[in-house]
Amino acid sequence: MRKTTLLLVAVLLCTVSFAQSRNFKSGKWSEIQSAIRKELSRSFVDSLPIDRMERAAVDALLEELDPYTIYIPEEENEDLEMMLNKAYGGIGAIIYKPDVNGNVIINEPYAGSPAARAGLVCGDEILAVDGVSTHGLTSKEASDRMKGKPGTTVVFQVQRVRGGQIEDICIIRERIHLPDVEYAGMLNDTTGYILQSGFTENVSNEIKEAFLKLKSQGMKKLVLDLRGNGGGVLQEAVKIVSLFVPKGETVVTSRGSDGEKTYNTISDPIDTEIPIIVMVDAASASASEIVAGALQDLDRATIMGKRTYGKGLVQSLRPLPYNGAMKITTAKYYTPSGRCVQAIDYSNRAEDGSVGHIPDSLTHEFHTAKGRIVRDGGGITPDVDINVHEYSRLTYSLVLSGIVENYTIDYVRAHDHIPAIDDFHFDDWAGFVEFAKTKEFDYRSSAKTYFDQMRKELQKDGLEETMKDELDALEKAINMEKEQFLNLKKDEIIPFIEEEIAVRYYFQEAGIRIRLRYDDQLDKALKAAALQ
Repeated sequence: MRKTTLLLVAVLLCTVSFAQSRNFKSGKWSEIQSAIRKELSRSFVDSLPIDRMERAAVDALLEELDPYTIYIPEEENEDLEMMLNKAYGGIGAIIYKPDVNGNVIINEPYAGSPAARAGLVCGDEILAVDGVSTHGLTSKEASDRMKGKPGTTVVFQVQRVRGGQIEDICIIRERIHLPDVEYAGMLNDTTGYILQSGFTENVSNEIKEAFLKLKSQGMKKLVLDLRGNGGGVLQEAVKIVSLFVPKGETVVTSRGSDGEKTYNTISDPIDTEIPIIVMVDAASASASEIVAGALQDLDRATIMGKRTYGKGLVQSLRPLPYNGAMKITTAKYYTPSGRCVQAIDYSNRAEDGSVGHIPDSLTHEFHTAKGRIVRDGGGITPDVDINVHEYSRLTYSLVLSGIVENYTIDYVRAHDHIPAIDDFHFDDWAGFVEFAKTKEFDYRSSAKTYFDQMRKELQKDGLEETMKDELDALEKAINMEKEQFLNLKKDEIIPFIEEEIAVRYYFQEAGIRIRLRYDDQLDKALKAAALQ
């Protein structure tokens, strides 16, 4: 009894000592920071940018913790709404502004949006918003003027792409919610497909409705596509898993500052038998990994694609003074087998931000419901690993520099309509090449960029002159004219052009259907499933 009492006293003393030490350190640095501010205010030669300094200090403070704990001031509440709910107040259109002195161009109205109902189409130019000229405004400034509280009115002066007439259009802003279920349809007579891009509130009901509709159309197998899905609300992930496994099964467990909490399926499933393929990639994160990990651990689905991002952390919102907020990491989550998908450290990341290579010796072995081996250490490793098509540097450059987008707007101006989406195939390659040839963009191959870097390094080392003949010969061999390189990569560029054009005439769903037309990774997944 005496030993137990002494042990308890020792534990309490350590706890008190730790708390006192932490409080002392916190007080020490608060005092130092306060002294620094006072001295700067009294002695610094110029006026102090207080807001910028304090914001930088807060951001730097939180960066020391993890990439996901962030401060959100009041003026960024709209961005927070977009981040949490994929919603904002506005007219529902993507705009394009080539330069500050140009007009705002309607790039893409959303299907069923106030912009679409008002008749705005790709290529229409916004000359003024509520009487304020768009000349001289940045793209963000123009966008901010178009956004606003749902129910309020905004008046646009528009120059129509068809006919060129100028007219005033009055639109009532609405709450624009970008759907998490971007597409649901049949890939063939028996395979249904659902593309899910997020986990905002009510997405589980959207998945349920889409599933039942596909089943009524003869679906015998489901593909749930979570590629590129960065996650969202944990509870929605639990509800989605609940659609496909029996009531009472463990989906995920969180362990953190508020203790441990287990989330079980809480409703009867709609189907526990239909085969499910879950497609994932390096951008599938957080709630996506909860769904993929739970369905894998419970042996309810086959996970296909590439290893997921590796974000096994739970964030919570905490209110702060002056209507600010902090998104703070409060827990780690664990799949039914006991795995944590969080990467072992934040620095061990690939170029795309996903978890880097981790040897098995640094991971732990777990088992699914049927005894299959799965491992922790970072992300969900697919049951079937399927490589994704590697695009050339040229194709990325054409897309990221806006060449494809600019060409698409010109194409829309010249074409009143295109065929039905299943019949549409881009047939003006020569026209695109002529357009791209006139534009400035980095069209070097990856080999040429490495060569240019190597030549610079040789120059620094004083070796370029001694190897000049060899270098000139190699450069000549790998150098390609812009038109030659474009024609070489025609087959991988055309799908991007087709998708951009399709969206402008038939909205986002049409673009997804074009994307599916060329989705080699999905085709390989379906063939692999047929062999199982």
